Amino acid sequence: MSGSETIFERILHGGAPADVVYEDEHVLAFRDLRPQAPVHVLVIPKKRARNLSDLREWDATGAGGFIRGVAAAAASLGLEEAGYRVVMNCGRHGQQSVDYLHAHILGGRQLHWPPG
Repeated sequence: MSGSETIFERILHGGAPADVVYEDEHVLAFRDLRPQAPVHVLVIPKKRARNLSDLREWDATGAGGFIRGVAAAAASLGLEEAGYRVVMNCGRHGQQSVDYLHAHILGGRQLHWPPG
């Protein structure tokens, strides 16, 4: 990882604004600035990781805390009954735009398949 702070780290440390919708000891969830669905929230772990591949180095508590946080954020948004999609882009070919692990929660309408 580079030494420079990403926008997600600035949000996490209070140096950039965000519309926070959920937070616990493992994650911070906030609305995406360019939503692709009526509900589009990003969930980031409070422990820095570049992407999903970095979770191989985490213990089960940390990795599980991130995944549980994603599910808890979706529940707090009222998406469980109708359903939602979770997307994690990894690397250049995966279209990862910020070099910090994050999950997209998309919902609020019928989503289509395949995604792209």
